[in-house]
Amino acid sequence: MPGTFKLPSVRLADLKSQLPSKDWPHAPVHRLVDNAVYFVTASTLHKQHFFDTPEKRDLLERYLLTLAKHSGWQLEAWAVFANHYHIVVRGNPESRNLGDFLHDLHGVTSCELNRLHGGQGRQVWFNFRDTKLTIQYSYLARLNYVHQNAVKHKLVVVANQYPWCSATWFERVASPAQVKTIYGFKIDRVKVEDDF
Repeated sequence: MPGTFKLPSVRLADLKSQLPSKDWPHAPVHRLVDNAVYFVTASTLHKQHFFDTPEKRDLLERYLLTLAKHSGWQLEAWAVFANHYHIVVRGNPESRNLGDFLHDLHGVTSCELNRLHGGQGRQVWFNFRDTKLTIQYSYLARLNYVHQNAVKHKLVVVANQYPWCSATWFERVASPAQVKTIYGFKIDRVKVEDDF
């Protein structure tokens, strides 16, 4: 039939090899490389308040700090809550893969939490979102965002009053000029899914 267009025959394997990799829409894409700075937010399954007591938040914070150190990741800011956490973390060439570190953190805290409740196998963590920070303004704003997150959630009036975040540590180890500079960065325009 004149004017009919016919597709040339192509092997499916040849076609697949030419396609770019697909980012699956059911979960955030994690393109984690070592020797970088990341902002990470992780949440519990269905935003349940699994870490709803001071002892449980102590457990999560203790494992976060310990496993970060053992994995070669330097925590620059952290905030731990009943159903989520935020971190700013810096890697180096010897750091373990960030995804592996977070997998271990979520695994061990799930096991410990389930042990406390006399059960096992309950899923605690849902997923995490990571952002590689490559622009200094974005990095500094996210440092402040994490330090101030307990204030944002109206848990405390001043960030250093919240015991499960890095604000008190930061104010102790940084110079007054550094604290003033970081705390001066606006966080109202930082785009983070933080509807906890």
